[in-house]
Amino acid sequence: MKRVFLFVVTNLAILLVLGIVLSILMPVLGLDSQSNSGLLFICAVFGMGGSFISLAMSKMIAKRAVGAHVIENPSNRSETWLVQTVHRQAELAGIGMPEVAIYDSPEINAFATGMNRNNALVAVSTGLLKNMSSEEAEAVLGHEVSHVANGDMVTLTLIQGVLNTFVFFFARIIASVISRGNNSRMFYFMTVMAFQALFGVLASIIVMWFSRQREFRADSGGANLAGKEKMIAALKRLQGDREESQLDGKLIAFGISGKRGVSRLFMSHPPLEERIAALQAS
Repeated sequence: MKRVFLFVVTNLAILLVLGIVLSILMPVLGLDSQSNSGLLFICAVFGMGGSFISLAMSKMIAKRAVGAHVIENPSNRSETWLVQTVHRQAELAGIGMPEVAIYDSPEINAFATGMNRNNALVAVSTGLLKNMSSEEAEAVLGHEVSHVANGDMVTLTLIQGVLNTFVFFFARIIASVISRGNNSRMFYFMTVMAFQALFGVLASIIVMWFSRQREFRADSGGANLAGKEKMIAALKRLQGDREESQLDGKLIAFGISGKRGVSRLFMSHPPLEERIAALQAS
């Protein structure tokens, strides 16, 4: 319920902000919402703007969504080890020290998010701390730090924003053509929604393909920061985890493990056996 509330409130806030931006910029730029150029601009503002505002708010939303506790002053040996390991890996990767957090979940998982390389968040589940050795956990942290160092959050946000823009634009262009001669606004609206859903599915396939490629790269980065054998051992440990993931939305793409049981086209992560094989062959 909390996640649904956060999702609704966040999206309403984004729509409000972008609506205000459009009301200011459209007259200044002399754009007409009825023209193709005006429509494309509106779609770009909502497509790109929505994605980047979500990214800017991602740390705050992520911490609230999973109930993550940020470690400001380590209170035990485990927290001290976590902070020291992330600090060391961040220095090796050439990025600013991320916030380090723990969230309560039985799954073996971790995620990274944030607007830029020097202002990120790395969070691990209690399940990971309980079920992984320090060597395996070190590799997982290296994987997440590599996501930050590679700029994966910004890259996928940019790709998503561009695709959103064209999904919105072409859905409305096609709906206008189909609705020509039909004065029903409801027919136009339903046509837009139908094509937006169709193109949205196609866009998701593209985004997920890019996400899977970034996972291979993050695995390689984790191997460089912690050691290849540790990274392989961590991925093998994940193969035995059967807990339901607590991550959703964009957080899934930056976890060490993604959701199972979905079509490969819509998987944010490659199968673990492929990731292990890629590391073994490197």
